[in-house]
Amino acid sequence: MRYDLVIFDNDGVLVDSEPISNRVLAAYLTELGHPTTYEDSIRDYMGSAMHRIHELIAERTGRALPEDFDDVFHTRVFDAFERELKPVPGAAEILEKLSADGVPYCVASSGSHERIRVGHRTTGLDRWFENERIFSSQDVGKGKPAPDLFLHAAERMGVAPGRCVVIEDSPLGVQAAVAAGMDVYGFTAMTPASRLADASHLFSALGELADLLR
Repeated sequence: MRYDLVIFDNDGVLVDSEPISNRVLAAYLTELGHPTTYEDSIRDYMGSAMHRIHELIAERTGRALPEDFDDVFHTRVFDAFERELKPVPGAAEILEKLSADGVPYCVASSGSHERIRVGHRTTGLDRWFENERIFSSQDVGKGKPAPDLFLHAAERMGVAPGRCVVIEDSPLGVQAAVAAGMDVYGFTAMTPASRLADASHLFSALGELADLLR
């Protein structure tokens, strides 16, 4: 099937930010008295919007995170991005091919617009993403696993959900895509295939994606 729209998750799919952000998040939560390992952060928060972190901490501990939590976290993450962030291998190539072939694509991320843009600018992927191709959970007020973000992206891009394919690396993202009625290709570079079992297809390197989409 040739899809009318390819929707990319951002963190871990286009930019190799998940190791950085989850390391920073685990350290910051531990600093605040919520002991969290890197592995805990990957398991519980990978693919999450910020509100989910607040909700899970409050549910588990009965305590709210500080009011400035998001600002402090993002400052630390962006500082680390400037030093360390790289594009996921193959990201530039698949975006170049989709662009050359005239295949519509966009990004739909649980991250904020600022986080998406910082990541793209730092890695050089911004050349493929004008504002009209960027969608954030900020736009809908509810992050994955709710389908709202993907449905919003499809509507704004003028494509029916059933004609879209989502490229995701987190269980929450796969759940959201399935709930939106979209096919989803699960990227297993960081996530065990068993956790993405509901995906339509699984792949382990972005270099495989062109053949899958064809």
